[in-house]
Amino acid sequence: MMEEILKGLRASAEATRLRILGLCAHAELTVSDLVEILGQSQPRISRHLKLLVEAGVLVRNQEGPWAWYRLPEEGTGGELARLIVDLLPSDDRQHAQDLKRLQSISEGWTSRVADFFRQHAGDWEQIRSLHADQAAVDAALLAALPDGPIESLLDIGTGAGHVLSLVGKRAQSAIGVDRSREMLNVARSNLFRAGLRHCQVRQADMFALPFEDASFGAITMNMVLHFADRPDAALAEAGRVLAIGGRLVIVDFVTHHREQLREEQAHRWLGFDDAQIQSWCRAAGLYPLPPQHLAGGELTVALWSAERRA
Repeated sequence: MMEEILKGLRASAEATRLRILGLCAHAELTVSDLVEILGQSQPRISRHLKLLVEAGVLVRNQEGPWAWYRLPEEGTGGELARLIVDLLPSDDRQHAQDLKRLQSISEGWTSRVADFFRQHAGDWEQIRSLHADQAAVDAALLAALPDGPIESLLDIGTGAGHVLSLVGKRAQSAIGVDRSREMLNVARSNLFRAGLRHCQVRQADMFALPFEDASFGAITMNMVLHFADRPDAALAEAGRVLAIGGRLVIVDFVTHHREQLREEQAHRWLGFDDAQIQSWCRAAGLYPLPPQHLAGGELTVALWSAERRA
């Protein structure tokens, strides 16, 4: 551990790299973001990032052609990076300017998010109009999760990060995964604006999650299962990464007959019944809890919960 600390301190003991740590403590950033904020060349920024990652005080996550950088959530490097960042004086002129430029970039993210939502607003509003009020669904989801602080949360099919924004303040750490890079960019913007620095998003497939077994104390799947080719396989993979004592909460539609959702919204499944979901949960080694149904429109929303028991 002593060598890890020394390596992290040596990597951080340079003005630009210290500025990078200060910025990545506030948001997950790309090389292009840092080039724009710091006003330095891409090769130089890339070199600094390489040294910080090798020292363990930054982590790099690849999504197609893009790499995102942030402070580690765990380990000696993450603890050291946060200690260093906490020492940065709030009245330092250069650090304040860096954060001001970061805020300007975030406003550009927000503008792109607004454009994205305008393009898809009609589709989402059509779906919302068919089921119970969103506030009621959100309240039921919060109530279905374990009481008190959540040590680690995984949101599968996170989309725009709605569940992370909803539950983030209760979670010590939270990760949202989705296959769509466009939606992940929306989620990153929303999390930055909400100040949820401990929440992050990753591009991943729900059928092959890039996490160790039993990694999360709580897992949510909010309106994602009806898009899955094989919901049973998706639940089996969720069960794999759920820790003993952890809880899985699924929010989706009860079986319906609105066939046009297959063509108009790419739904693969027209909802599910309780027995079907509970059978898949049992096959995944989970213990189903009593379901909850929320009527309030043409479509009924259900919350199915299950636990990993010893």
